Amino acid sequence: MNHEARLSALSAFLKAKRAKISPESAGFGTGSRRRTPGLRREEVAQLAGVSLTWYTWFEQGRDIRVSASVLECIASALQLSVDERKYLHSLAMESSPGTVLKEELPEISPSLRRILRELTYCPTIITDRRHAIVGWNEAAAHVFLDFEQVPAEERNMIRLLFARKELRRLAVNWEHFTKGFLAIFRAYYGQYVEDRWYDRFLGEMKAAHPEFEALWEESEVQSAPEVLIEFRHAKVGKMLFHLTSLQVQGSVDLRCSIYTPVPESTTENKLKRLIGADAVSGEPRGGDIPLF
Repeated sequence: MNHEARLSALSAFLKAKRAKISPESAGFGTGSRRRTPGLRREEVAQLAGVSLTWYTWFEQGRDIRVSASVLECIASALQLSVDERKYLHSLAMESSPGTVLKEELPEISPSLRRILRELTYCPTIITDRRHAIVGWNEAAAHVFLDFEQVPAEERNMIRLLFARKELRRLAVNWEHFTKGFLAIFRAYYGQYVEDRWYDRFLGEMKAAHPEFEALWEESEVQSAPEVLIEFRHAKVGKMLFHLTSLQVQGSVDLRCSIYTPVPESTTENKLKRLIGADAVSGEPRGGDIPLF
């Protein structure tokens, strides 16, 4: 992310967060007419203990100096979460991960590959900091799609969620499902401020998929959401999973997303039948089957 893009991202984030705060939750009345939702700039400045002029410049993305203590005051005024605070600091302080950014896809260790195999009935996908899919297990290929049939340069989870109709139809609430991935992606975007790949990728996605920009501009930031997800699979119907996202410790920044069948549901039995039936019939896996 270059200097101008960083300040632009900072400005968009601050405006989005300010618009989502109700005046009542911040201790302000609703007596006066408000032209826009959320707090006014002067109210954020008041809560943060800074001047209106300074905050206005800061929110506009002007190149001004800011200390960590003032950022914390602004974060509190905007009611930011821990992940959102980290994102704010990354953009405002132009922090760097301090590592050399490599262009090639990272290698998966033998132990991690074994873990993928052992999670027989838990669809699992491993992605890098750009959401490129670098590993998956058999269960994931059956529930989502056969990633082996997707060209390596297109094997990006964010890109596939918007480009592949089978993934759009798989999640009952596709928009909610996609927002979770975008929230994680934005956390990486703030962490790796020096990597200009993100700006190029965002430009490509906005040009190719009009609905992407609207979801991206909501500015959600979350490093590891744990959510309940409902899928409607073409062959076995309703499937319920708990999604757990884990960081893989090591020399590269990898994320392991594990979809665990909800215990009180019939999801695991359906997955067993799905894997067994596909193995016998030799039919395409997962999302490659048309959905009706």
